[in-house]
Amino acid sequence: MRKFKTESKKLLDLMINSIYTNREIFLRELISNASDAVDKLYFKSLTDSDVAINRADLAITVAFDKDARTVTVSDNGIGMTKDELDKNLGTIAHSDSFEFKAENAASEGETPADVDIIGQFGVGFYSAFMVGSKVRVVSRAYGSDEAWAWESDGIEGYTIEAAERAEHGTDVIVFLKENTDDERYDTYCSEYGLTDLIKRYSNYVRYPIQMELEKSRMKPKPEDAPEDYKPEFENYTAVETINSMIPIWKRKKSEVSQDEYNEFYKTDFHDYEDPARTISLHAEGALTYDALMFVPGHAPYDMYSKEYKKGLALYSSGVLIMEKCEELVPDYFNFMRGVVDSADLTLNISRETLQHNGQLKAIARRLEKKVKSDLADMRDNDREAYEKFFGEFGRTMKYGLYSSYGMAKDVLADLLLFYSAKQKKMITLDEYLADAPADADAIFFAAGDSVERLAQMPIVTTVLAKGYDVLLCNENVDEFCMMALGTYSNKDIVSTGEDGEASPKEFTVKNVGGEDLGLTTEEEKKEAEEATTENAELFDAMKDALGDKVEKVVVSTRLTDAPVVLTTEGAVSLQMAQMFKQNAVGSDETPDLHVIMEVNAKHPVFDTLRAAHAAGDADKVKTYTGILYDQAMLVEGLPIEDPLAFTQAVSALMK
Repeated sequence: MRKFKTESKKLLDLMINSIYTNREIFLRELISNASDAVDKLYFKSLTDSDVAINRADLAITVAFDKDARTVTVSDNGIGMTKDELDKNLGTIAHSDSFEFKAENAASEGETPADVDIIGQFGVGFYSAFMVGSKVRVVSRAYGSDEAWAWESDGIEGYTIEAAERAEHGTDVIVFLKENTDDERYDTYCSEYGLTDLIKRYSNYVRYPIQMELEKSRMKPKPEDAPEDYKPEFENYTAVETINSMIPIWKRKKSEVSQDEYNEFYKTDFHDYEDPARTISLHAEGALTYDALMFVPGHAPYDMYSKEYKKGLALYSSGVLIMEKCEELVPDYFNFMRGVVDSADLTLNISRETLQHNGQLKAIARRLEKKVKSDLADMRDNDREAYEKFFGEFGRTMKYGLYSSYGMAKDVLADLLLFYSAKQKKMITLDEYLADAPADADAIFFAAGDSVERLAQMPIVTTVLAKGYDVLLCNENVDEFCMMALGTYSNKDIVSTGEDGEASPKEFTVKNVGGEDLGLTTEEEKKEAEEATTENAELFDAMKDALGDKVEKVVVSTRLTDAPVVLTTEGAVSLQMAQMFKQNAVGSDETPDLHVIMEVNAKHPVFDTLRAAHAAGDADKVKTYTGILYDQAMLVEGLPIEDPLAFTQAVSALMK
């Protein structure tokens, strides 16, 4: 027995047990090696006139023997001599493919475009020992009359002896390990198990991957068959090509029908519905890659669960590297499905991840721009489809803007849709501004649990009456999204600074239930301040009646029909505080909330309050104040602290 040329058994153990995390990729590695061997022979035929082959005859064969418990991967590629077997398989981490690429790059300037060698590190072969107790390699080099067999149990060393093989090429025979409680190696010794792995990992290897499959067919009906003859069936075997070979994303978009894209999407991503959008990208340059992405027609059932995993399938030269590469899509586009394929990726030694994340980041940036552009096109040219899409995935983009602390504003802001109280339809922020008064300097929104309730809120109707629109936000992430947005500018609306320079005008995003809306005239402010001072004792009594529920009671400048409204100072609104309270299970930590009760001094109810206070009826002032507070809470769509006390107070008032 020959010892492995690498000094220690520890390195071999590392190759077999540590580098790869998924045992089933052994077949991917062996098929990739077979593909390289076929590629080398094809390349040789292009550069050596003495090598005459028909490319149509080049193929890879996968077979299994249940009784012998073997899996065999064969090719009719360039094959190996005895010395090459010793060098390539006896020296761990020696890559003949890497040498081949280096030599031809040096001699030819570059390898022909249709010859794409996959192997780089020379360790993929050893993944066979993850599932095999022994591996036998029989190879015959092209142009040689001799065949040689390399055999090893992957522990200490190997043997090389003369063998028989009818033609050039290589057979890798893996003798499967016995089943254990944790691993069922029999899975790899079945027609279904192998075809599944081929389709999943090696479906787009450029050469046919063939298997002999068991089939069933109806026997011909005998001429003298009786009337009650029942059809008979017979089993037979047929050699079939398992893989697709040419990836759909490698084909020109003009040569692929939408039906073909739809079928690929539904088959590969297990969806029952056609995609809402298909995005194809072919990039060339320092990093060449192909991408085919899809916007699903509906959100998956686990979209908003912890189990959901984003990412695009990552291929290198048609070989699957990662089923879901998370780095290729940002969280706010996590609904995207698709594939990215590049021969330029610098893979790590196991081909399961990349050595240089910079390559992924460069691809991800380009993909993000492409997705943004395509969504904007759908928004502008197929509004019905976009609104359906936004209904499925809009919350993801809103949360993305919030979770990025507004950093993703440039990407996402103009894609967002909100319901317009004025136009009574879903609109973008640009459409809001296009319909705003010329002197507008803010975008107004109201947050609550339903559009219908928000549309009836007194503060919303007041803003509408002044000629300004209000965006009605009824998803729990909306207010956080608006807070992260902060400001918004439209390049078509400019303002001129003191220096005379024109720049896009910035509009502040304001909650109608929060800060000063800037819609009050100086005269109205002065009138409200005077009324507040004049009724200071009444407001103190009302504040005492409500305790720490409110910060203060003042005369409102924003009400027209309603008697009171609850507003807040600072960034935290009533709705946001309620959300924090609901989610802070087992925690007393809630943000500081500064609630203001604004009273409509022109409403008849205020006259009643003043009269009760003037008459010294403190109980009536307290009761009326409590009723008004609870009414305002209900108008906001928020729960009241004591529903029974509220109904009793109303009943007493009715008496």
